[in-house]
Amino acid sequence: MNGSHDSPRSVRPGEYPLWEEALALVGRDLDALLPGRGPLRLLALPSWDEEEAEDGAGSEHVYVALPDGRRHGDHLWHGSASDPGTALAEVAEAAQETVLECLWQVWPVCAEHGLGMHAGQEDGRAVWRCAGGRAPGDPAHVRAAVGELDAPHRPRRARRKPR
Repeated sequence: MNGSHDSPRSVRPGEYPLWEEALALVGRDLDALLPGRGPLRLLALPSWDEEEAEDGAGSEHVYVALPDGRRHGDHLWHGSASDPGTALAEVAEAAQETVLECLWQVWPVCAEHGLGMHAGQEDGRAVWRCAGGRAPGDPAHVRAAVGELDAPHRPRRARRKPR
């Protein structure tokens, strides 16, 4: 039976160690900005492309999924499973796609600009990048390394006078 008809399976602990480590870091970021969404998980589906499996690209595809198994977007690139920085950026991007499309929630959002950020790499580390504001003096910037996002900073409201 080809992969399009098979049910996904949960990835076993230790099966893809770098992706698992990356998922734990990305999960911290998700919990910091969208608490209570539950832990993300890795799900595997058999590859639907027999040539792909024969070429060594893997006999299955691994996805980042929500706790209930919903997932969206492309599978993780098997080449990223051997490099920590690439694995982290790849898992972060996949998690972002799943959250956006399954929960209809932009995540992560830059606390300074209120804009969705994107995963990327800078100086050999995976980071969340913000495109910056519209003003010329408000450039694009790295908000945090993946796994190091904190709760959003909200401006303090002016104290109201008692009635």
